[in-house]
Amino acid sequence: MTGDQVKQVLDRGLISPERQEDAAQLVLAPEAQEGGFYHPDHDELAAIEEGIAQANRGAFVSADEIAALLKPGGR
Repeated sequence: MTGDQVKQVLDRGLISPERQEDAAQLVLAPEAQEGGFYHPDHDELAAIEEGIAQANRGAFVSADEIAALLKPGGR
């Protein structure tokens, strides 16, 4: 797909307003990975910190719980 074709798709408004942020992130992700470090946003940092705190408390899920989540319809 050419750059002009991508622009035409975006200009037609095929992406709902609710999904535009997701679409923008998908388009920008490869650029962000080129030659630099990833910098998580505030929400991602908070989630990382919470995960570290859970690990420090020994709050882990069991292998059975993970397996259940990975099954189709497991959520």
